[in-house]
Amino acid sequence: MSGKKHILISGVGNVLHQDDGFGVEVVRQLEKKNGLPDSVEIMETGIGGIHLVQELYNGYEVLIIVDAVLRDREAGQVYLLEADVPDINEFSFDEKSDFLADMHFTNPSRALMLAKALKILPEKVYILGCQPAAYQDFDLGLSEEVFKAVPYAIERLESWVEQYYKNKENSDQ
Repeated sequence: MSGKKHILISGVGNVLHQDDGFGVEVVRQLEKKNGLPDSVEIMETGIGGIHLVQELYNGYEVLIIVDAVLRDREAGQVYLLEADVPDINEFSFDEKSDFLADMHFTNPSRALMLAKALKILPEKVYILGCQPAAYQDFDLGLSEEVFKAVPYAIERLESWVEQYYKNKENSDQ
């Protein structure tokens, strides 16, 4: 495998809003564990979506966003979804202006739409989400349910990456 990075795993969220820090916690622990191939880049994006867009200029085949996502499920449930990223050209001029007004502190969907508009969004984009239990403003730390989900989310990521490379090897033969 070449030195090129194929997969970007980005942990997003606000650690000052309890379970919204899920993605940040997952990538912090994932980096410490260091069990992924060198062709996988791990980054903590937090709430700075523009940093994610800048990183995507390096060119990746796959992007996995790790985040707390409300899906009306049991708190702490982890799921992997393929992202559907809207095209910014489908918005009116006023919507585009509002959209681009402040890209420094933006949610992941805005960052993904901008990356798509700039033609740097990878072909495959996934969200590894966790159903939050608590979103209290200015409260540090994950809820018990979400904290317990972090190791499972890491296992899920590692398993997905392993399977991705097995499939890639088989398709290259």
